Amino acid sequence: MKHRCCMVIVCLLAISALPAQDQNQPPNPAIPTVTFDLFWEQATPQSYTITMDGMGAAHYVSRNPTRASTPITAPTYDPEYDTLFTMSGKNRDRIFELARELDYFHGDFDYRQHKIANTGTKTLRYADAIRNFSTTYNWSENKSIQELTSLFQGVSNTLQYGQKLQFKRRFDKLGLEAELKTMEAQAQNKELAELQVITRILQNIANDTSVLHIARERAKRLLAQAGQAKD
Repeated sequence: MKHRCCMVIVCLLAISALPAQDQNQPPNPAIPTVTFDLFWEQATPQSYTITMDGMGAAHYVSRNPTRASTPITAPTYDPEYDTLFTMSGKNRDRIFELARELDYFHGDFDYRQHKIANTGTKTLRYADAIRNFSTTYNWSENKSIQELTSLFQGVSNTLQYGQKLQFKRRFDKLGLEAELKTMEAQAQNKELAELQVITRILQNIANDTSVLHIARERAKRLLAQAGQAKD
Protein backbone atom coordinates (compact mmCIF):
# COMPACT_ATOMS: atom_id res chain seq x y z
CA MET A 1 0.00 0.00 0.00
CA LYS A 2 2.83 2.33 0.96
CA HIS A 3 4.60 1.50 -2.32
CA ARG A 4 1.44 2.26 -4.30
CA CYS A 5 1.04 5.65 -2.61
CA CYS A 6 4.65 6.52 -3.47
CA MET A 7 4.07 5.62 -7.12
CA VAL A 8 0.95 7.82 -7.26
CA ILE A 9 2.87 10.75 -5.78
CA VAL A 10 5.69 10.32 -8.29
CA CYS A 11 3.20 10.25 -11.19
CA LEU A 12 1.43 13.36 -9.92
CA LEU A 13 4.73 15.19 -9.59
CA ALA A 14 5.70 14.22 -13.13
CA ILE A 15 2.36 15.39 -14.53
CA SER A 16 2.55 18.67 -12.64
CA ALA A 17 5.96 19.35 -14.16
CA LEU A 18 4.73 19.01 -17.76
CA PRO A 19 3.10 22.46 -18.17
CA ALA A 20 6.30 24.21 -17.07
CA GLN A 21 8.27 22.32 -19.72
CA ASP A 22 5.72 23.09 -22.45
CA GLN A 23 5.85 26.80 -21.63
CA ASN A 24 9.46 26.92 -22.78
CA GLN A 25 8.43 26.24 -26.38
CA PRO A 26 5.72 28.09 -28.33
CA PRO A 27 2.83 25.89 -29.50
CA ASN A 28 2.82 24.73 -33.10
CA PRO A 29 0.84 27.13 -35.29
CA ALA A 30 -2.33 26.02 -37.02
CA ILE A 31 -1.17 27.73 -40.23
CA PRO A 32 2.26 26.74 -41.67
CA THR A 33 4.87 29.36 -40.83
CA VAL A 34 8.39 30.09 -42.06
CA THR A 35 10.76 32.32 -40.09
CA PHE A 36 14.13 33.77 -41.08
CA ASP A 37 16.34 35.21 -38.37
CA LEU A 38 19.74 36.88 -38.81
CA PHE A 39 22.21 38.22 -36.25
CA TRP A 40 25.41 39.95 -37.36
CA GLU A 41 26.96 42.19 -34.73
CA GLN A 42 28.86 44.38 -37.21
CA ALA A 43 25.81 45.07 -39.39
CA THR A 44 23.09 47.72 -39.16
CA PRO A 45 20.63 46.59 -38.06
CA GLN A 46 22.44 43.89 -36.11
CA SER A 47 19.48 41.55 -36.06
CA TYR A 48 16.19 41.07 -37.83
CA THR A 49 13.44 38.47 -37.99
CA ILE A 50 10.91 37.88 -40.76
CA THR A 51 7.98 35.58 -40.00
CA MET A 52 5.48 34.64 -42.72
CA ASP A 53 2.50 32.29 -42.64
CA GLY A 54 0.92 30.29 -45.42
CA MET A 55 -1.47 33.12 -46.28
CA GLY A 56 1.39 35.54 -46.86
CA ALA A 57 0.85 37.57 -43.67
CA ALA A 58 4.34 38.65 -42.57
CA HIS A 59 5.97 40.36 -39.60
CA TYR A 60 9.34 42.13 -39.70
CA VAL A 61 11.31 43.17 -36.62
CA SER A 62 14.83 44.65 -36.66
CA ARG A 63 16.95 45.34 -33.58
CA ASN A 64 20.40 46.36 -32.35
CA PRO A 65 20.59 44.16 -29.24
CA THR A 66 24.26 44.63 -28.35
CA ARG A 67 24.82 48.18 -29.57
CA ALA A 68 24.78 50.78 -26.82
CA SER A 69 22.39 53.65 -27.41
CA THR A 70 23.91 57.12 -27.74
CA PRO A 71 22.38 60.45 -26.71
CA ILE A 72 20.26 61.86 -29.54
CA THR A 73 21.12 65.48 -30.34
CA ALA A 74 19.50 65.62 -33.80
CA PRO A 75 16.92 63.65 -35.81
CA THR A 76 18.42 60.33 -36.83
CA TYR A 77 17.38 57.30 -38.85
CA ASP A 78 16.52 54.40 -36.54
CA PRO A 79 17.13 50.93 -38.02
CA GLU A 80 15.11 49.34 -35.21
CA TYR A 81 11.76 48.68 -36.83
CA ASP A 82 8.60 46.62 -36.31
CA THR A 83 6.02 46.30 -39.09
CA LEU A 84 3.43 44.00 -40.63
CA PHE A 85 3.17 43.46 -44.38
CA THR A 86 1.85 40.99 -46.95
CA MET A 87 4.30 38.93 -48.99
CA SER A 88 3.58 38.69 -52.71
CA GLY A 89 1.96 35.43 -53.80
CA LYS A 90 4.93 34.56 -55.99
CA ASN A 91 7.48 34.81 -53.20
CA ARG A 92 5.17 33.25 -50.63
CA ASP A 93 4.68 30.17 -52.79
CA ARG A 94 8.38 29.97 -53.61
CA ILE A 95 9.37 30.11 -49.94
CA PHE A 96 7.12 27.20 -49.03
CA GLU A 97 8.18 25.27 -52.12
CA LEU A 98 11.82 25.59 -51.09
CA ALA A 99 10.97 24.65 -47.49
CA ARG A 100 9.43 21.39 -48.76
CA GLU A 101 12.49 20.69 -50.93
CA LEU A 102 14.68 21.13 -47.83
CA ASP A 103 12.57 18.73 -45.73
CA TYR A 104 11.23 21.72 -43.79
CA PHE A 105 14.77 22.66 -42.60
CA HIS A 106 15.21 19.35 -40.82
CA GLY A 107 18.97 19.03 -41.26
CA ASP A 108 22.38 20.69 -41.09
CA PHE A 109 23.13 22.89 -44.11
CA ASP A 110 26.07 24.90 -42.75
CA TYR A 111 29.27 24.83 -44.81
CA ARG A 112 32.05 23.20 -42.75
CA GLN A 113 34.76 22.14 -45.23
CA HIS A 114 36.95 25.09 -44.30
CA LYS A 115 36.65 28.39 -42.48
CA ILE A 116 34.95 31.18 -44.40
CA ALA A 117 34.12 34.81 -43.66
CA ASN A 118 31.41 35.44 -41.11
CA THR A 119 28.31 37.00 -42.68
CA GLY A 120 26.04 36.59 -39.67
CA THR A 121 24.29 33.73 -37.93
CA LYS A 122 21.18 32.82 -39.89
CA THR A 123 18.33 30.54 -38.82
CA LEU A 124 15.48 29.20 -40.94
CA ARG A 125 12.49 27.73 -39.09
CA TYR A 126 9.42 25.86 -40.29
CA ALA A 127 6.43 25.07 -38.11
CA ASP A 128 2.95 23.73 -38.73
CA ALA A 129 0.47 21.62 -36.78
CA ILE A 130 2.78 18.58 -36.78
CA ARG A 131 6.31 19.86 -37.62
CA ASN A 132 8.70 22.23 -35.91
CA PHE A 133 12.20 22.24 -37.42
CA SER A 134 15.04 24.75 -37.72
CA THR A 135 18.53 24.97 -39.18
CA THR A 136 21.28 27.48 -38.37
CA TYR A 137 24.17 28.45 -40.65
CA ASN A 138 26.65 31.15 -41.58
CA TRP A 139 26.80 30.18 -45.25
CA SER A 140 25.54 27.16 -47.15
CA GLU A 141 26.51 25.70 -50.50
CA ASN A 142 22.96 24.40 -50.85
CA LYS A 143 21.35 26.40 -53.68
CA SER A 144 17.88 26.38 -52.09
CA ILE A 145 19.26 27.74 -48.82
CA GLN A 146 21.10 30.42 -50.79
CA GLU A 147 17.92 31.40 -52.63
CA LEU A 148 15.92 31.69 -49.41
CA THR A 149 18.68 33.69 -47.76
CA SER A 150 18.89 36.14 -50.66
CA LEU A 151 15.11 36.54 -50.77
CA PHE A 152 14.74 37.30 -47.06
CA GLN A 153 17.77 39.60 -47.06
CA GLY A 154 16.23 41.42 -50.02
CA VAL A 155 13.01 41.92 -48.07
CA SER A 156 14.94 43.37 -45.13
CA ASN A 157 16.88 45.68 -47.46
CA THR A 158 13.64 46.99 -48.94
CA LEU A 159 11.99 47.63 -45.58
CA GLN A 160 15.08 49.37 -44.23
CA TYR A 161 15.20 51.59 -47.33
CA GLY A 162 11.56 52.44 -46.74
CA GLN A 163 12.47 53.71 -43.29
CA LYS A 164 15.45 55.69 -44.64
CA LEU A 165 13.35 57.29 -47.38
CA GLN A 166 10.69 58.39 -44.90
CA PHE A 167 13.37 59.90 -42.68
CA LYS A 168 15.17 61.70 -45.50
CA ARG A 169 11.98 63.07 -47.02
CA ARG A 170 11.28 64.72 -43.68
CA PHE A 171 14.76 65.80 -42.60
CA ASP A 172 17.14 65.56 -45.61
CA LYS A 173 15.37 65.90 -48.95
CA LEU A 174 18.64 66.55 -50.76
CA GLY A 175 19.87 63.16 -49.59
CA LEU A 176 16.97 61.31 -51.22
CA GLU A 177 18.55 61.20 -54.67
CA ALA A 178 21.66 59.34 -53.49
CA GLU A 179 19.55 56.88 -51.51
CA LEU A 180 17.27 56.19 -54.45
CA LYS A 181 20.24 55.84 -56.80
CA THR A 182 21.68 53.14 -54.54
CA MET A 183 18.28 51.46 -54.40
CA GLU A 184 18.05 51.36 -58.19
CA ALA A 185 21.46 49.72 -58.41
CA GLN A 186 20.54 47.14 -55.78
CA ALA A 187 17.21 46.45 -57.47
CA GLN A 188 19.05 45.83 -60.74
CA ASN A 189 21.36 43.38 -58.90
CA LYS A 190 18.30 41.64 -57.38
CA GLU A 191 19.30 42.71 -53.87
CA LEU A 192 15.84 44.09 -53.11
CA ALA A 193 12.61 42.10 -52.76
CA GLU A 194 8.95 42.98 -52.19
CA LEU A 195 9.28 46.56 -53.42
CA GLN A 196 5.50 46.81 -53.48
CA VAL A 197 5.54 46.98 -49.66
CA ILE A 198 7.00 50.52 -49.83
CA THR A 199 4.85 51.72 -52.74
CA ARG A 200 3.19 54.44 -50.66
CA ILE A 201 6.57 55.89 -49.63
CA LEU A 202 7.86 55.89 -53.21
CA GLN A 203 4.61 57.45 -54.47
CA ASN A 204 4.84 60.24 -51.90
CA ILE A 205 8.36 61.06 -53.10
CA ALA A 206 7.36 60.90 -56.77
CA ASN A 207 4.51 63.36 -56.12
CA ASP A 208 6.49 65.75 -53.92
CA THR A 209 7.41 68.85 -55.96
CA SER A 210 9.79 70.00 -53.22
CA VAL A 211 12.02 66.98 -53.99
CA LEU A 212 14.70 67.13 -56.69
CA HIS A 213 13.36 66.14 -60.12
CA ILE A 214 15.98 63.40 -60.57
CA ALA A 215 15.00 61.86 -57.22
CA ARG A 216 11.33 61.90 -58.21
CA GLU A 217 12.19 60.16 -61.50
CA ARG A 218 14.15 57.49 -59.66
CA ALA A 219 11.17 56.95 -57.34
CA LYS A 220 8.90 56.53 -60.38
CA ARG A 221 11.19 53.90 -61.90
CA LEU A 222 11.22 51.99 -58.63
CA LEU A 223 7.44 52.26 -58.51
CA ALA A 224 7.27 50.62 -61.92
CA GLN A 225 9.33 47.72 -60.60
CA ALA A 226 7.14 47.55 -57.51
CA GLY A 227 4.08 47.18 -59.74
CA GLN A 228 5.70 44.18 -61.43
CA ALA A 229 6.28 42.55 -58.02
CA LYS A 230 2.57 42.42 -57.19
CA ASP A 231 0.47 39.27 -57.69
